[in-house]
Amino acid sequence: MNHYYLLGRSGLRVSRLTLGTMNFGVDGFHAAYGKTEEEAEPIFREYVENGGNVIDTADFYTAGESERILGRLIAKAGNRERLVLTGKFTNTIDPSDPNASGNGRKHIVRALDASLRRLGTDYIDLYLLHTWDRITPVEEVVQTFDDLVRAGKIRYAGLSDTPAWYAARAQTYAEAHALTPMVNLQLPYALNNRGIEPEFAPMAQALGLGITAWSPLAGGLLSGKYRRGESAKGRLATADGTGPQISDSEWRIIEALDSVATDLGRPMAQVAINWTVTQPGIASAIVGASSAEQLRSNMAALDFDLPEEARRKLDEASAPQTPPLYTMFTPEYQSWIVSPGLSIGDKPAGYAPSVLNAAAK
Repeated sequence: MNHYYLLGRSGLRVSRLTLGTMNFGVDGFHAAYGKTEEEAEPIFREYVENGGNVIDTADFYTAGESERILGRLIAKAGNRERLVLTGKFTNTIDPSDPNASGNGRKHIVRALDASLRRLGTDYIDLYLLHTWDRITPVEEVVQTFDDLVRAGKIRYAGLSDTPAWYAARAQTYAEAHALTPMVNLQLPYALNNRGIEPEFAPMAQALGLGITAWSPLAGGLLSGKYRRGESAKGRLATADGTGPQISDSEWRIIEALDSVATDLGRPMAQVAINWTVTQPGIASAIVGASSAEQLRSNMAALDFDLPEEARRKLDEASAPQTPPLYTMFTPEYQSWIVSPGLSIGDKPAGYAPSVLNAAAK
């Protein structure tokens, strides 16, 4: 990985793939598929030694063990300043305390200080609200982010798993009051999960939030582990080996993905990741791994261009049903009743070309 792009409307340069560390550690909510520090270190080294610079964690991952392991691995590698360390808060750290969860100022400050101690650093590059808690005023979150940037404890702020209106409100409030803007929005996005396209993607592009896609392999569904009539394996498999219930629409996606991957001579996982990370509005995709070898294969998703015909095949197989209101915003509807007989676009081709360092071409 030697191509880097700015995250949202910021100067922060990030790699197209982010290393997810939800499985670093063997405690807490994610223990079932967790890795010991000895198992996690080769994965970490494989990523950073191949140019990856964004590491994603959260205080909730493996009950804080992900952060502790990362802190030790970063200290051992001596590469803290090269990394864009991403942390998150929201989920409870003490179920008996109502202020030990959610997105209020008291919990944000407490969670950040605890994360900094576990990570062994004095700042986090990108700090995200992990999940909308439905009740905390967005103004309080944005103002707290601004205070933390001014205090030097975080460099950039962002959101994860919120409604589009909430993200838009946060960004416009920050802009209106000259506060720290949001530069990142983490959302689930994959061939079988394209629900962010009608609202989130255009909102993020318009307001300067780079989208980081999590679960681009749909928890392993698109990794090539599942075939009709075969026993399931991997993290999604049930105890009897039958695996998750896969719908007919998901089978169509899996089979189209398999066909494209076969034509390209690539693993299905690489094609699925490539499709996700090259979609409009996507700044980076989060990839986890159970081994360095698996991560190496996933990172090779950036080593090829998806041919137009292959993308069309995947797009058609995975096309979601457009919600009724959004059908009015499609090019087909607009050319039928809004501007019939005319070709109208936002800007001419080449108006804002992507700028890439000449040495990276």
